[in-house]
Amino acid sequence: MAIKGIKYQFTAIPWRYEGPNGWYFVSLPFDLAKEIREVVRSEEQGWGRLKATAKIGGSEWKTSIWFDTKMKTYLLPLKAEIRKKEGLNEDKKVEIILWI
Repeated sequence: MAIKGIKYQFTAIPWRYEGPNGWYFVSLPFDLAKEIREVVRSEEQGWGRLKATAKIGGSEWKTSIWFDTKMKTYLLPLKAEIRKKEGLNEDKKVEIILWI
């Protein structure tokens, strides 16, 4: 997969949204979210969405991150396919590479 954009690397802990359908996310670190907003905010689409490519372990996929105004950071959704393939669990740190 050809990757273009600014590369960000961080560690985060997956968590489950308690609402309908219970999506899983990772929250980007606050300092990283602040940097991303300063650099590429002009590229945000509706609801603070930025297109991105994410990589965890051997899995790489096209996705988007969304800015959550209540949490004051971006959220990266984790598809069930990726969680299963990479053995991701809640409350266990994971290394993430993100290109925006």
